[in-house]
Amino acid sequence: MDNIDKRNRLAENVFDYRITKENYVFISWEGKWIKTLKGQEAEKTVNKIHAAATDLEVQLILAKATGNFKRGNEKSPTSKK
Repeated sequence: MDNIDKRNRLAENVFDYRITKENYVFISWEGKWIKTLKGQEAEKTVNKIHAAATDLEVQLILAKATGNFKRGNEKSPTSKK
């Protein structure tokens, strides 16, 4: 796990998810919706989340589900003045 999250970003719990009764999974990053999963992809993700032992594992599952969140160029939301 150390090799995957070198900057320890996932420990900050930047990803959040919500599962609807239609079995859609809405994934957000720092409060901003970024991806919706449905069908088999949603089922697999939900099963992995329920099987995860720690919050860090859940964060990694969500990061992998979103796709392009491994590049290191993600920026924190900033307020414009």
